[in-house]
Amino acid sequence: MALVRFPLIFTLILSSILLSNHSVKCDHGEEDDLYQEINNYRKTLNLTSLTKNENANCFADEMADQFKNQPCTNTTGANTVPGTEPRFSNYPDLLNKCHLNISNTRDGAVMPVCVPGLVSSVVLTNFTQSLYSGNLNDSKFTGIGIGSEDNWIVVVLTTNTPEGSFVPDTSNGANLISKFGLIYCSIFLLVGNFFLL
Repeated sequence: MALVRFPLIFTLILSSILLSNHSVKCDHGEEDDLYQEINNYRKTLNLTSLTKNENANCFADEMADQFKNQPCTNTTGANTVPGTEPRFSNYPDLLNKCHLNISNTRDGAVMPVCVPGLVSSVVLTNFTQSLYSGNLNDSKFTGIGIGSEDNWIVVVLTTNTPEGSFVPDTSNGANLISKFGLIYCSIFLLVGNFFLL
């Protein structure tokens, strides 16, 4: 009987090791609310709804994390004068964390907003009644990712073109390794269940 249980226990342990590097992040209420509100806003302009883009979500989370220690001022977020936005020297690293590169993100738009307490009506106003409204009113944008950290919420808009699609970069093999890990894990689950029969 112990021999029969070994493959199942081994499979479960191996699965947990392989999948432990893939963190699962629950959607925040304010992010879901903003997603709905932005699409309602676009609907009033007879524009198509933006679809959620998981890679843009990842990048929005990374960007929000970069902004979290910056205070809300009249010169941050939606109030920033174009050309004076903060520059992050680790920008390529942020892209890499989401398996992205500059060639598939350059036509996207990154829009950070700082609102104490992330009051939803104020957050929406910061997007729809600022320079950011030009991006929200633009039909070239088809996808959206949203991330938040402390008082900061970041919206990343994507396009359906190769230069703005936020499609993962497969050149480094990270996605391939991840897929093979899941396949490997699935095979072990099947083998483990076979020995239980």
